[in-house]
Amino acid sequence: MTQQLALTPQLQQAIKLLQLSTLDLQQTITEALESNPLLEQTEELHPETDSDSGDDGAPRLDFTDIAPEPHSDQELSVDTQWEDLLPSAAPPTPTASPDEQSWDQDATPESLHDHLMWQLNLTRFSETDHAIALALIDGVDLDGRLVQSPEQILEALAIEDLELDEVMAVLHRLQHFEPTGVFAHDLKDCLLIQLRQMPLNTPFRDTAGALVSRFLEHIPTTEPRHLARRLRVSEEVFYGALELVRSLDPTPGSSFGAIDTQYIIPDVFVRKTERGWRVELNPDIAPKLRVNEQYAALADQQDSGRDRSYFREHLQEARWFIKSLVSRNETLLKVATQIIQHQTQFLEHGEEAMRPLVLADIAAQIDMHESTVSRATTRKYMHTPRGTYELKYFFSSQVANAEGGAWSSTAIKALIKKLVADEAPKKPLSDSKLCDLLKAQGVLVARRTVAKYREQLNIAPSNERKRMI
Repeated sequence: MTQQLALTPQLQQAIKLLQLSTLDLQQTITEALESNPLLEQTEELHPETDSDSGDDGAPRLDFTDIAPEPHSDQELSVDTQWEDLLPSAAPPTPTASPDEQSWDQDATPESLHDHLMWQLNLTRFSETDHAIALALIDGVDLDGRLVQSPEQILEALAIEDLELDEVMAVLHRLQHFEPTGVFAHDLKDCLLIQLRQMPLNTPFRDTAGALVSRFLEHIPTTEPRHLARRLRVSEEVFYGALELVRSLDPTPGSSFGAIDTQYIIPDVFVRKTERGWRVELNPDIAPKLRVNEQYAALADQQDSGRDRSYFREHLQEARWFIKSLVSRNETLLKVATQIIQHQTQFLEHGEEAMRPLVLADIAAQIDMHESTVSRATTRKYMHTPRGTYELKYFFSSQVANAEGGAWSSTAIKALIKKLVADEAPKKPLSDSKLCDLLKAQGVLVARRTVAKYREQLNIAPSNERKRMI
C-alpha cells in the first residue's frame, strides 16, 4: 500500500487561477465565457449580496474578523443549489461611444521614427541621399542617438561609388531636424549640436561650447574656479555657461512616445479606518459570473443521453470555475491581510520600519503550504497609501541587530539610501563609513553586505558620487 497525492481537476484549476496575474486572469475568464455556454457575466448584484458586501460590493476583511468562514471542501454535485455568483467585482465599465473610441485610437503618441520620417518627406533629397537618410534614421535609438557609425552606414548601404563624405553631408543635414540634438554619436556631440543651433548672440554660448567640448567629463568632479581658470573666464561667466549647458536636453528623443505605457492593476487595496488598517479586494479585477439558469434547467430535460451529458459537463465546469475564483479571492485576501498585519509599521513609518518576513511565516498563520503563499504573492499587487507594491516586496531576509533582534534587509537598504541622499556631495560616504553609521543605529552588517545592498540600489561607489558643483 502506498500513499499518493491526487490532484483533482478542480484543484488543478484552482492552483492555475491562483498563480495568474490580473491580466492573465481576465483573459482566462474571457476564454471561459466564450467556451462554456452555461457560464455568463451578470451586470448587477443581487440585493442580498449588495447588503452583505458593503457599499461597493467588494469583500472586505478587518483584522478583527481574520478567521475565515467555514466552508465545505467536498465536491459539488450537479444538483447542488449554488448562488453561482462571484461577488468580488463591480459593474462593467460602460462602453465608450464610437466617437470616443476613434478619438482614443487617434490619440496614440507619435514615435520618434515617425517624426523623423515626416520631416524627411518634407526635405528635398536626391535618390541616393534619400537612401542614406533612411539608413541613418533606422540607426537612431529611442533617445535620438545614432547607434551606428557613418562607416557602418556606408558599408550597409553597399551603393556603388558611394563615399563617406556623402554620408557625412546627409548626416549634417539630418542633425538640423527636430528635436534639436538628434543624430548625435554621444552626449558631448548631442550638447554641441544644440549649442551650435542657438542664435549667435545667446549669452555664454561660446563659453558653454568650450566647456562641453574640453571639460564635459570633469564638470562633476572639478572645482568650478579651476575650470574657470582653464577656460580663461571669470567665475561669473563660467556659472552662466554651466547653467546654459544644464538647460540642454541630453536625450532629445525621449519626449516621443515610442512604447505604450503599461499600468499596474492592483489586486488588493489597503486603507486606514477608525478600526485600523483594512484590506479590500479590488472589485474591478474580474467580472461577476454566474450560471445561466435557463441552460442549467435544460440539463435534466434532455431526452438524448449525449445532450444531457453535454449540459451536465458544462454545468459542473461552470460551477467549478466560479468556486475556484472564489477560492482564489479568499486565499489572496487572507495572505494580504496577514502581510499587512505583520507590516503595519511599514504603513505607519515607511521602508525603514519594514520587518523581516518569509513565506513560512504567512503560511503558518493561514494554515496553508508555502507554495500556495508563493503563488498568491507572485505578480499580485497591493495599493497602499505609500504606493503600489508587489506582494513579494514585503518579504525579506533578516539581519541581526545589537539588541539581539533582527532587521529586514529592505529596512537596511532604506537606511543606506537615506544616508547617501543626505551625504555631502563633495565628501560622499564610503562603504566602510556607511557600515559604521549603520552600526551606530544598532544594525550589525559587514562592509561587503553594505556594498552588495548599495549595488542592488544602483548607487555608485563613493569615488563616482563625488560632486564639486
